[in-house]
Amino acid sequence: MMCTSSWGFKALSLMILCRLTQVSPAEEKGEILPPTIQKIMKGYNKYLRPFFDNGPVSVGMSMDIASIDTISEINMDYTATIFLRQRWTDERLCFEGNKSLSLDGRLVEMLWVPDTFIVDSKKSFLHDITVENRLIRIYPNGTVLYAIRITTTVACSMDLTKYPMDKQTCTLQLESWGYNINDVMFYWTRGNDSVKGLETLRLAQYTVEDHYTSSSEAVYETGHYPKLVFHFELKRNILYFILETYVPSSLLVVLSWVSFWISQSSVPARICIGVTTVLTMTTLMMGARTSLPNANCFIKAIDVYLGICFSFIFGALLEYAVAHFCTLNRSGMKKLTKEEDDEAEEEINGVLSAIANSCKADKINKADADKLTKTSRGRKEEKSKHSRCHSPMAVMKRLFCIFDCFHVKNPYHIDNYARLSFPLSFIIINVFYWVYYLYF
Repeated sequence: MMCTSSWGFKALSLMILCRLTQVSPAEEKGEILPPTIQKIMKGYNKYLRPFFDNGPVSVGMSMDIASIDTISEINMDYTATIFLRQRWTDERLCFEGNKSLSLDGRLVEMLWVPDTFIVDSKKSFLHDITVENRLIRIYPNGTVLYAIRITTTVACSMDLTKYPMDKQTCTLQLESWGYNINDVMFYWTRGNDSVKGLETLRLAQYTVEDHYTSSSEAVYETGHYPKLVFHFELKRNILYFILETYVPSSLLVVLSWVSFWISQSSVPARICIGVTTVLTMTTLMMGARTSLPNANCFIKAIDVYLGICFSFIFGALLEYAVAHFCTLNRSGMKKLTKEEDDEAEEEINGVLSAIANSCKADKINKADADKLTKTSRGRKEEKSKHSRCHSPMAVMKRLFCIFDCFHVKNPYHIDNYARLSFPLSFIIINVFYWVYYLYF
């Protein structure tokens, strides 16, 4: 029992001795820091912001856009790599001298830094090869420069109604997470010149037309927070889509017109051209939609053009169906005998003569009525008789005119009309299409 107590006392004494000789990580860092930094950090509390009792601290922002990797219309976002630099003054870090101190990025854990975050970020990460890409520089007057390298995927709301002749305006918004406007104020260090790098970017489908900066306040339930916004306008390069979609679809429409110069008796040739162009146009339309979001709210410009081309190709196929039907109908009419033609002609002449006789009788009655009485009642009856005479003739003439318009005397003339009407209509529609989507 005594032996066990002595061993327990020795173990407890050893643990107390180890506890007393153990050095905290902060003390270890303090031991390896140079004397100037040790003097600065003495009594420094990183959990309190600068000017804690003397108003908000001003934080200046500037950025370099290293690259914009992808701009996705399906996900409506873009991925960019940026160098974000933040400047503020901390009176607790003032020291004597005229040179700045560049510290290891890992020492940022010992300093107070703004809690800046990207508002619309979906996914972000800080580069850490070969070390974390951070920069800390302290100036004699207490100014701190903190720079980091971030790759972030940011949401961008896009209007694709004029795709691929569209322009998109995307933003990059920076806010403070926990400090409101009473604690921290954000500002762009050089206005619109605070963001650089866009002039040298070369994007696959876009051209950066303009960019500018703005500052505002973000209002939430928990208070008002500082907010900086970087806007940049992207214009899509249409040359790729002209070569990939517009030219092939237009050539398919022209190819469908070849059937107008093929004889109507060549049924397999004309049907083959019509069906082939329709199927090819359908495949082209499906391929054009694969890179776009399946949203019913967007009727895109490219969909309108492909729909126009498909209508013309389908119309060329229907044109041959109508022409072929009229040709068969005409050949059947030629088989009527001469007697049947004479009987039909006599019947039509009889109808017309009966109408003419009734009109003559009405005219005679009208003349007698004029001689017998000139009263108002006689004038009314005259007008009624005149209308009864001319109304059947007017209706018959209109019906004959309408039927004559739809009657094709020579079905082979349908192709002649199509050779002129289809290209002319396609050119006019193209002029309206390009003028509308490029200038309105």
